[in-house]
Amino acid sequence: MPRYKLTIEYDGTGLLGWQRQPMGPSVQEILETAVERFTGQFAFVQGAGRTDAGVHATAQVAHVDLERDYRPYVVMSAINHHVKPAAIAVTAAERVPEAFHARLSANHRAYLYRILNRRAPPAIERNHVWHVPVALDLDAMIAGAAHLVGHHDFTSFRATECQAKSPLKTLDRLAVSRVGDEIHVVPEARSFLHHQVRNIVGTLKLVGAGQWQPDDVRRALEARDRSAAGPTAPPDGLYLTRVGYPPEAMRAGAASAEQGRDLVDPDADDDVE
Repeated sequence: MPRYKLTIEYDGTGLLGWQRQPMGPSVQEILETAVERFTGQFAFVQGAGRTDAGVHATAQVAHVDLERDYRPYVVMSAINHHVKPAAIAVTAAERVPEAFHARLSANHRAYLYRILNRRAPPAIERNHVWHVPVALDLDAMIAGAAHLVGHHDFTSFRATECQAKSPLKTLDRLAVSRVGDEIHVVPEARSFLHHQVRNIVGTLKLVGAGQWQPDDVRRALEARDRSAAGPTAPPDGLYLTRVGYPPEAMRAGAASAEQGRDLVDPDADDDVE
């Protein structure tokens, strides 16, 4: 069966996240319904990251297997037609080897968290930023973030209901910058624990507001206790912005089962935000 890699953007407002849920609409359900309307057959749409309710994406990745061999632009256009009026769009589609797996083959993920740091609340950007009206000290937040880069036990920054087998993760990058009225937090890693990014942002907000010192972030990390870190930031400001893959995952020669196993990230099934 032909396998297609889809790059997807969506506004998570009003949706129950990526994963299909029995109690309301999800990104996965809307896409699968669109594919079924297009092809006349149900097809499972596998996402690279199971974003939570209210979380957005500018470049989520998924794969889907179809019975017929369609040109990629036909797949993209047909899905976009059938997802209407949902705020979901397939921005690119391409044929990939059967061994490619949107979640398991991924070796890099990047998020953006947007904090609107001004007294006035958002109007146009409502549901798309976390509004923090008190002034935040950017330099202090940068200093606090530095304690989290690298390979650590992130128990203090994982959700209590996180089902990952291990709290050990390697945070490759954690950039904090000011862009106009906003503070942007950009974490990058192979995979993340449940609520890891939002718990990090909630903690850095305490540092920026002067309630914590930058070194308190290190102490929270070393405590290995969720109650030692800051609150969970709301989902509104979080965006999945990039999912990366090794070159061999995209090559036709990688289609054998043996090579496919070599491409699997053993921790990717823990990637939940």
